[in-house]
Amino acid sequence: MLQTVITTIQRPTGSVLRLAKFIAGQPAGLVIAGDTKGPDSFDLSSVAEFSPDQLSFLTIDDQLASGFALAELLPTKHYCRKNIGYLQAVRLGASCIYETDDDNAPMEHWVARDEWVDELRFAQSTGQSAGSQGPSWVNVYKYFSNDLIWPRGLPLDQIRESSTATALRPPALSKSIDTQGKQWAPIQQGLANGAPDVDAIWRLVLDREFDFDHASSVMLAPGQWCPFNTQTTWWWPSVYPLLYVPSYCPFRMCDIWKSFVAQRCLWELETGVVFHASEVIQERNPHHLMSDFNDEVPGYQRNQQIAEVLEQTSLKPGLESVGRNLRTCYTTLVQNDVFPEKELSLVDAWLDDLEATIEQQTKND
Repeated sequence: MLQTVITTIQRPTGSVLRLAKFIAGQPAGLVIAGDTKGPDSFDLSSVAEFSPDQLSFLTIDDQLASGFALAELLPTKHYCRKNIGYLQAVRLGASCIYETDDDNAPMEHWVARDEWVDELRFAQSTGQSAGSQGPSWVNVYKYFSNDLIWPRGLPLDQIRESSTATALRPPALSKSIDTQGKQWAPIQQGLANGAPDVDAIWRLVLDREFDFDHASSVMLAPGQWCPFNTQTTWWWPSVYPLLYVPSYCPFRMCDIWKSFVAQRCLWELETGVVFHASEVIQERNPHHLMSDFNDEVPGYQRNQQIAEVLEQTSLKPGLESVGRNLRTCYTTLVQNDVFPEKELSLVDAWLDDLEATIEQQTKND
C-alpha cells in the first residue's frame, strides 16, 4: 500500500487537498506529522471519496505516545519531525513511501511510480570542471531544460559541469536490471514546475516562474553525485533506512545532506537515483531569501567536502547492510565535524525504531 508522508504546521493547503484527491478511493494513505506549532486536527472531509481511514494525522502528543523512542529525542519546530511520519507509514504497512511537502500539488499526469524503470537516459560524466580530481557531479536539471538552472545543494563551481545524457547504460548499473531490461531504482526524485527546488542564489539573481521540459527520466550511476530533496520523492522498502532526516545541521541542508548519505549507500546496492520530469507544481510557501542564503552557506562551503568524505568511507555491499551503512556514514561525518556527536543518538534510535516496526509488521502479515 502506498503511503504519502508530509510534515506541516498549516491546515490543509490547496496542494494537500489536491494530493488527497489523487489518492482518494485508491489503496493509499496519507500520513501527516505535525509539530508544536500548527493545527491539532486535519480536516479533509471536503475531498470526495477520501476516506477518514486513509488519513493518519500525528500531533506532537500523538508522536510522543506512538511508542517510537525517536519521537522524544527529535527537536520540535523542525522538519526532522517527518521521521515520525516515515515510521508511522511503515507501521501502516507501506509498500512504497512517497514523500512530499504541503506546497507541492500533483500535476494531471501524476501517478504512483514503480520500483523498476525503463526508457531511461543515463548521465555520462566527461570529467570535472577545470580539471578537478574530486567527486563527479551531475547537474541533472540541465537534462530537462536548456536554461541556466541547478538544484539546491549542487556546488557552485559545478553549475556548468560537462556531463551528457546517453542511452548507453553504464557498466556499474548492469547488475540491477531485470529480464525485461528495466532498471531497479529504489529511490526516485520528481522535479517540480512553478517554483523548482533551487538555491537562494538562483532565486536572488534569476528568479521567475519556471517549467521544465517534458523529457525521459535520467539515472545516475554509482560514483555520480547530484543533490535531491524531499519534495516529491519515492522510496521502496529495501532502502527505508535511508529516509532518515538529520536534525543537527542547517535547516536548508537537512534534506540535501540526507540525499548525499542515501546516494553513497545506494552505490553498495549497485544502483543509483532516478530523476523524472516534473510531476508536481510547487506553490511555494513564503520565504525570506537572504535567510535562506545564510542557511545555505555551510552547504556552499562543505558539500564538496562531504561528497569526498563519503566517497572515502568504506561500506559493505548488500541489502542487509543498508542500515549499518547509514550509521557508518553518519559516524564518519561526525568525525569530520559535519554533524555533532549527538546526531548519532538520533540515528541509533531511528534504526532501532525502524527495525522494531518492520519486525512487528512482518508478524502482523
